[in-house]
Amino acid sequence: MKDLHIDGIWLDAATGTRSDVLNPATGEVVVTVAEAGKAEVDAAVRAARRAFDEGPWRRTTAGERAELLRRTAGLLARDREELARTESLDTGKTLGEGRIDIDDVTNVFRYYADLAGKDAGRLVDAGSATVVSRIVHEPVGVCALIAPWNYPLLQMSWKVAPALAAGNTVVLKPSEVTPLTTIKLVALLEEAGAPPGVVNLLLGDGRVGAAMVEHPAVDLVSFTGGYATGEKIMTAAAKGVRRVALELGGKNPNVVFDDADYDTALDYALMAAFVHSGQVCSAGARLIVQEGIHDRFVADLAARADRIRVGDPLDPATETGALVSAEHRAKVEAYIESALADGATLEAGGKRPEGPEYKTGFFLRPTVFSGCTRDMRIVREEVFGPVVTVERFREEADAIALANDTEYGLAGAVWTSDASRAQRVAGALRHGTVWINDYHPYLPQAEWGGFGKSGIGRELGPSGLAEYQESKHIYQNIDPVPQHWFKG
Repeated sequence: MKDLHIDGIWLDAATGTRSDVLNPATGEVVVTVAEAGKAEVDAAVRAARRAFDEGPWRRTTAGERAELLRRTAGLLARDREELARTESLDTGKTLGEGRIDIDDVTNVFRYYADLAGKDAGRLVDAGSATVVSRIVHEPVGVCALIAPWNYPLLQMSWKVAPALAAGNTVVLKPSEVTPLTTIKLVALLEEAGAPPGVVNLLLGDGRVGAAMVEHPAVDLVSFTGGYATGEKIMTAAAKGVRRVALELGGKNPNVVFDDADYDTALDYALMAAFVHSGQVCSAGARLIVQEGIHDRFVADLAARADRIRVGDPLDPATETGALVSAEHRAKVEAYIESALADGATLEAGGKRPEGPEYKTGFFLRPTVFSGCTRDMRIVREEVFGPVVTVERFREEADAIALANDTEYGLAGAVWTSDASRAQRVAGALRHGTVWINDYHPYLPQAEWGGFGKSGIGRELGPSGLAEYQESKHIYQNIDPVPQHWFKG
């Protein structure tokens, strides 16, 4: 099987090195894929460079690029079921979640297809009838796009769709843990008519990503993943002053006031924390509950969490699947142990499910901790697993202070029946997305990104397109006359 895609050709790595892709629900090998080396990184970046500098792609119109994205969206819709099943096998999420992801990916491609054709720049009033002054947008160049393992196809679509809409060429690298749907996406882009060199695919671990970031022919790096890696990318990109866009996760507050619709807030608190086993950058992993309902809310939350059906992601009865790998589960379990050592009270979960069907997969029960305080590691650090911590507050100002007491700032939510309070709290929260009486929805047309250590730049919306564009000012004097600046 040839898995790398460079300059329009599918090929193996020259080293012949391959790695296993595992099904998190069973621990079994789904397939083995090629691992790129430095030679393939160099070849892919140089192919993208040639395609941008010399190929026909640079001469395409916005309408032609939009049509490529529309054709790709149609192919994604055509292959929805195959892609959803592959995403489930690759990540351990339920098949239902996989279907939602593919629909969202399709909508992202359609949105940027529509937006690309509307990007006509703007006229600037130069204060003279003989001057035409325009601001136009041009592509940045060669873009290295590195996506995470939790939403491999969705997160890649947030990068590749606007990058292509803007006229860039790209080199894609999915996580080595979950590469399968990105391989399929590149095949669909090729089927849709992407010219050779415009879309290139590399597979492998962080060493491949580092080589991409360090390559001098790369103009922009877009990365979604961990904070420590994001810091390294910014440092590497500083050499040559390349552009970066980083989404680095969050530790997201879900604030529930005692006047909220109780049953709805409870139901959404479970979804916020445990969808995709909590392996979501915007997961509502910090539940901040007003003291009037705190004890009842914790008891009901724990009881409901204990009833969540964990199992085979392809079984329609399953409500949450497996964690992505044995290594990641061990990391989450270490956080659980630290919470117990720090004095948090375990209300639900905290262990692996029992039964023969769970023996080989990477499962972990949804976990609830109460009695949590801001000095606890599990409250301050991103766990990225099926774990929610509960904190108590008294007044509105206390809720805001707790919610903002984090180095991250990706997302948060407020639950209340008081419309004025909802707006006050939402306005005070230092997070890139704030939901009021809801959790987790995103819109392709609305910007996504965070404050603080959650990253830099924005994906989605018009700003998501602007990340991949350079602005140019064209000033034309249509009736120049001599000014005689110098005598002689």
